[in-house]
Amino acid sequence: MTTGFDRDREEFARGARAIVVYPDLGGSSRDADARLEETAGLAAAIGVEVVERQAVRVRTPRAATLIGSGQIEQLAVLGRQDEASLFVFDASLSPIQQRNLETALEAKVIDRTGLILEIFGERAATAEGRLQVELAHLDYQAGRLVRSWTHLERQRGGFGFLGGPGETQIEADRRLIRDRMARLRRELDQVTRTRGLHRERRQRAPWPVIALVGYTNAGKSTLFNRLTGAHVMAENLLFATLDPTLRQISLPGIDKAILSDTVGFVSELPTQLVAAFKATLEEVISADLLVHVRDVAHPDTLAQKADVEAVLAELGVSEATQQIEVWNKVDLLDPDAREEMTSEAARRDDVVALSALSGEGTETLVRLLSTRLTEGHKRYSITLEPGDGASAAWLHQHGEVLDRSVEGDKAVYEVRMSPTDFERFAESRGESGVSS
Repeated sequence: MTTGFDRDREEFARGARAIVVYPDLGGSSRDADARLEETAGLAAAIGVEVVERQAVRVRTPRAATLIGSGQIEQLAVLGRQDEASLFVFDASLSPIQQRNLETALEAKVIDRTGLILEIFGERAATAEGRLQVELAHLDYQAGRLVRSWTHLERQRGGFGFLGGPGETQIEADRRLIRDRMARLRRELDQVTRTRGLHRERRQRAPWPVIALVGYTNAGKSTLFNRLTGAHVMAENLLFATLDPTLRQISLPGIDKAILSDTVGFVSELPTQLVAAFKATLEEVISADLLVHVRDVAHPDTLAQKADVEAVLAELGVSEATQQIEVWNKVDLLDPDAREEMTSEAARRDDVVALSALSGEGTETLVRLLSTRLTEGHKRYSITLEPGDGASAAWLHQHGEVLDRSVEGDKAVYEVRMSPTDFERFAESRGESGVSS
């Protein structure tokens, strides 16, 4: 049920005219214009109208406001001219900095963490996703109670940074937050246990799991749809996918594999979100093969790659986990850059250059996925009775049948499969007639 609080929040967010501010602290590997473009895209993802973008050089960060008083005055004038009711700071602001900036600018101020959490709160579609986002949101807000949180005593349909009542009952509100967070953690623990049971069943099958990872808007969902024939939301929109999606796919030599589409990463991904989404991202941690989808047409593609690798390390993904890179969106490159990119990918055995949108290069990816997942498979010679159709079907499902011949009154199959599957087959037959 939508409360009055939520209606006020939605109206404020959707109708807000915003100025995006990038405090350039120096030492960043990112292009300032690209950073402003990304943050404007994040704001647009929740319906905020960005009317101005400003990069502000910060030589000495101020404890009270981050940026200098002269810069604040310039932004205040700009805000009045553009009738902006919201300033989006592409930086992490302390509670004191946020409050002081709101007072000086006479407008709502939201930082990068708050903005990302706001998007996640709006996009989470499943009950699990909403639990994760609310936990992250409460963790973030626990230290910056600048408005009332007594609404936590009732059921509500959303989370809010962009609106809400005034500052009251801070201590009582902190207690409400702590209690609510404890309940959410208990519920998420149950989700984690349930996911673990599902994963154990899949591992007993066993079907290999392939997880798509990458920076937000790199094209993971478009590639997922291309490989599976599914219709997962895939738009030119940051964080179009939040809740994980699993689909079955077939690969050469592999009758069934599980492909997982996951939430996109982003630079300075809030630690609250990484912690809250651990239950969901366990699919990534336990995957047999990670496919890192990169937008190679983006000016900050190398920095984005580094951000993804940092999040994977934070999640505890083992360095031993097999990984390949997909250089996506080659169709957006100029001809010379495209030729250089595809030529380099062709020389490597861990990279595929493709366009998920047009389908160019996806067949090469499918072959590489099969090769990686069947590494370690061996060739076996298996003798069956001519009428043993069930065993023949099992071999086709769990291995790659290379040849079939008839020797006397027996059928001989040459099959490539994993040693584990071979052992399962041999044990199920309980007899000889199989050899490597």
